[in-house]
Amino acid sequence: MIVVFLLFVFAGVPTAGKTLDVCATCHTNARCDDKADGSGKVCNCKYGFVGNGRTYCQDKDECQIGASRICGQHTTCHNTYGSYFCKCLSGYSPSNNMDVFIPNDGTHCQDIDECGISGQCGEGGQCRNTEGSFECSCQLGYRVHNGTEPFHPDTDKASCKVVDCGQPASVEDTVLLSFTGTTYGNEATFVCDEGFIWVSGDNISVCGANGLWRGSTMVCEAKCGTVPFLANSEVVWHKRSVVIHRCVEGYHSWRGSNVSVCGVSGVWQEATLRCIEIKPPINHLNILNEKCLHWKAEKYEEDPEDYKVTYIGSRDYQSSFHDKRKRLLSSKADQLELCLNLLPVTNYSISITAVSARFTATITTNTSLPVPPAPVVYYREFETPVPTLRLRRSANTLDPISLYQVFVLPIEEIMLFDCSSPGRPDPSRKSKSSSEYITAQIRLTQVGTEMNFTVGDGLYYGGFYNAPLENGRNYYIILRAVSHWKTALKSSCVLWAKIGGTSYVLKVSSLSAAASVGLVALAILVGYSCIWFFRRT
Repeated sequence: MIVVFLLFVFAGVPTAGKTLDVCATCHTNARCDDKADGSGKVCNCKYGFVGNGRTYCQDKDECQIGASRICGQHTTCHNTYGSYFCKCLSGYSPSNNMDVFIPNDGTHCQDIDECGISGQCGEGGQCRNTEGSFECSCQLGYRVHNGTEPFHPDTDKASCKVVDCGQPASVEDTVLLSFTGTTYGNEATFVCDEGFIWVSGDNISVCGANGLWRGSTMVCEAKCGTVPFLANSEVVWHKRSVVIHRCVEGYHSWRGSNVSVCGVSGVWQEATLRCIEIKPPINHLNILNEKCLHWKAEKYEEDPEDYKVTYIGSRDYQSSFHDKRKRLLSSKADQLELCLNLLPVTNYSISITAVSARFTATITTNTSLPVPPAPVVYYREFETPVPTLRLRRSANTLDPISLYQVFVLPIEEIMLFDCSSPGRPDPSRKSKSSSEYITAQIRLTQVGTEMNFTVGDGLYYGGFYNAPLENGRNYYIILRAVSHWKTALKSSCVLWAKIGGTSYVLKVSSLSAAASVGLVALAILVGYSCIWFFRRT
């Protein structure tokens, strides 16, 4: 390998006594030129090739510097072995009219005016030349099809189609006599229908560029003359010698015929329709005493009207509550009243429908908060300072009770208890005052159907301290039911138990669980509350 390499390196070197022929060593794609200083010959690559002229001359890619630089604007450059050529882009043509060129003679690419070629945009199209291309739009009476304007017929596949107005529309009380066609610019001619005469206007319609027939202003009039006028009515249909009337908005048809006919004698047989003002079939709707509906019936006939009453109730504080009921009523009366069993503390929406009149009126109302029912308790007397009491409540009740409060009332010589009193919390039991206090507050959700409560167990109930009772003192335990809704607050009380061994008698006629407990008492009603007075006997 070393020997071959040395032979390759020294090949062509003249041996002693011989002169080197430079031209004989030139590459095939090179020429032998005289040196500039006259000292001998040199090998130079031919035009279009680059190299040392002896061992290699390779093709030169003239296009690599960019088509616009070597060929000019709007061209493409194509390299060849030892040379190159240029071509114009689509939409341009060479100034020397040759398909390919080398711009050494000043040849350049110039825009082709495609609009000079007839029919470029097809039937109904008009051409506009653009730089390197062209665009089409539609002439008057034609519309672009399968595209929008402007368009190119080759790339957009759009074309222009002649406007077609279709079959001429009939004009009231006229007959189409003839028409020349349905496309743009064609005409249609009308004549009066049988029983009518032409009094004014143009009887020719023309198919317009917008695809609509226009121009016919022909007026026809029945031989009987002007159509009869009925008070508070309008013509809804007019054909030949027949006219149909109807009451205008806000008026109601009241018997009679709504058809006018042009007779053979040339005189209108007028309709006998009467149009009277419409009034709501259910008027002046209101609610009295939170339960009775009152309204006035506006009727056009003496027949009875059927009413369908639907009322739906919901409660803000009781999401599961839903009261939906219906009532039916049939009456000939002008003034009506219907009393409903609306539940308390409920938001109601009430709808009344007059069935034959197909009219519905709606009213809303919010029923108020009543005094809650007195709790049902098991009254007992105890000697123990920690008595357990029982409360029973129906699971399905709809009464609006929010919570229960347990009052402790120390027994004194003279005692006063007001059921509407807010009560005094006494969590510390440090005060020696003999006034009553709240020892527990229990939400309705904590009660269920039955509840046992131990007085004085030392726990907290609803933020109130159930303080232990003092030994040697006598107490009354009172249970208060409280209803609270929005700003309204109402309550009722019941005697629940007596603690201790004193001899008192209590009698309260307004309580559901009154009991004889050795006290004499006087109950006075104040609003929705009870005030109890006690004295020793």
